[in-house]
Amino acid sequence: MPDLMARALLPLLILLALQQLGSAGLIKAKAGLAPLMLAKAWEQSLASEGRPVKPWPWADTWPVAKLQVPSMGISQFVLAGDTGNALAFGPGHNLASAALGAAGPAMIGGHRDTHFQFLQHLRKGQRIVLQLPDGFLRHYRVKQMTVDTASGDMLWPNVGEQLLLVTCYPFDAFVTGGSERFVVTAEPESLPLQTLDALGGEPQRILL
Repeated sequence: MPDLMARALLPLLILLALQQLGSAGLIKAKAGLAPLMLAKAWEQSLASEGRPVKPWPWADTWPVAKLQVPSMGISQFVLAGDTGNALAFGPGHNLASAALGAAGPAMIGGHRDTHFQFLQHLRKGQRIVLQLPDGFLRHYRVKQMTVDTASGDMLWPNVGEQLLLVTCYPFDAFVTGGSERFVVTAEPESLPLQTLDALGGEPQRILL
């Protein structure tokens, strides 16, 4: 009887194993294709002077910039929005922050164990290059690295153009979604910082 049951269950077990292998292969295929599709969408956006181009028809995000750290060999596409769906494929621009390349603090978030794992190795003075959809390059220098507590949202002084790279902290935490954030602040190399009076605005509130 046990042998009969085992023979009866064998096809079901094989079917379940094949299904699991197929799911794993599909996930791996998606992970491999996504960067290629993002790159194609970015090239199309550049060719059309910044028109948003979705990497696949059902995507709810699209590349809005290309982030590079030349000294570390880092090159990543920045996506519109920093929701979970976007961050699965790359760092995302927080839409409540300033526009990329414009006056004010522009925040880009990413996962500490994937795309933004390299933030822990950044050092003060390192160059960060941001390519915008119009093709122009913005050059920044890392000013400081800080650890802040994410309490829903944070106020950032409106002191001119800043690039903020944000991820969860600590980097080796076993539990995700903690209350601390690692923040890299970078400032443009070429343009002088504007004062709050010149900008005519209050400190900007950014949802973390």
